[in-house]
Amino acid sequence: MIRLIHINQLRPGMYIHDLNCSWLEHDFLRNRFAVKDAETVAKVRAVGVREIYIDTERGADVIDDATAQASTSPEQPSSSEASAPPARPRSPVGPHLATTAKSGSHVEQARRLHGEATQIVRDMMGDIRLGKQIELEKIEPLVERMVDSIFRDQDALLPLARLKEHDSYTFQHSVSVCALMTAFARTLELPREIIREIAIGALLHDVGKARVPDEILNKPAKLTDAEFDKMKNHVVQSKIILQATPGISDIALDVAAQHHERHDGTGYPNKLKGEAISLYGQMGAIVDVYDALTSNRVYHRGMPPTEALRKILEWSALHFKPTLVHAFIRSVGIYPAGSLVRLESGRLAVVQAQHVDKPMQPMVKVMFHTAGHYLQPEEVDLRRSQDRIVSHEDFAAWNMDPMRWLPQ
Repeated sequence: MIRLIHINQLRPGMYIHDLNCSWLEHDFLRNRFAVKDAETVAKVRAVGVREIYIDTERGADVIDDATAQASTSPEQPSSSEASAPPARPRSPVGPHLATTAKSGSHVEQARRLHGEATQIVRDMMGDIRLGKQIELEKIEPLVERMVDSIFRDQDALLPLARLKEHDSYTFQHSVSVCALMTAFARTLELPREIIREIAIGALLHDVGKARVPDEILNKPAKLTDAEFDKMKNHVVQSKIILQATPGISDIALDVAAQHHERHDGTGYPNKLKGEAISLYGQMGAIVDVYDALTSNRVYHRGMPPTEALRKILEWSALHFKPTLVHAFIRSVGIYPAGSLVRLESGRLAVVQAQHVDKPMQPMVKVMFHTAGHYLQPEEVDLRRSQDRIVSHEDFAAWNMDPMRWLPQ
């Protein structure tokens, strides 16, 4: 489990999940790492944060003072001790329940950030239509905060990515792709500075749609061949706009210019093939398709995330690089946070958080029975339950508001 602790509780043997600060504020190579010795403890404390997040699955948990004194001995733990899983506190409300990894403040911050990002993209697209240039200095602080949010707790922001309004789809799609690309890049363990540039490219990947006529962009029916050609031209327009943007990186440019290219050369606009497509373009292609498949549109009802992932996995035989598809699936989870699932017991639950080592057994919140009545909401760690997921469900089919049940 992910646990927030005071910096004074940090001990050798723990595994830091998040330093709880921007990457600009520390000089560690990564935001997640094992605390191997007292020297590392001292370096972390020198960062100046009051609280940090630890992962008790990958390292030691908080222990009592007597044991803590022993654990700070300069002797290194034996290999058997190092590999043994940390003891887990018994849940006060039942053997199958566990506290969620999320903080309410993180969820509220994520919701505000999502709304702010959508408005910024909306304003930016309006400015482009007026012939104005993109000002990166207005985008970069937002992107930095989105990256921080994903690093801190991706299950707070990613569920919002699937909730879109029809008249705001273009803007919210850009925000969703940004969040998903950040999580994807993090799974690939790319350097933080590269992740930042990927996120900028993702947020700006569809700016060329500002030059597509509204009657085509928002047409509630299938496009004609001529209309589709104009729609596809948005990629070329995005590249032109971004090339004229002072300070834009090649990485960000690749995300925008190549997100419709396909591994077998069937994509557009340049029919690039295989490794001629940059890593960032290949990532963008996977994420763009996933978000489109899972989103409700005027002419298309979004499919469940599990089905969309299955489709992308099938297409990886031709359109996408299989190893990247597998990495993307790891980044969002087989049952992504915010998904509605049916359990073998007949209960419905909303996925709250992932267990990387047990993707089929996430943390869920049970709140409804398929017999037709609501239950007292209860958090269940499926790793420690006899119950299991048997299918993905649709909120609309059960007349439920997904916003009410987002991970808290």
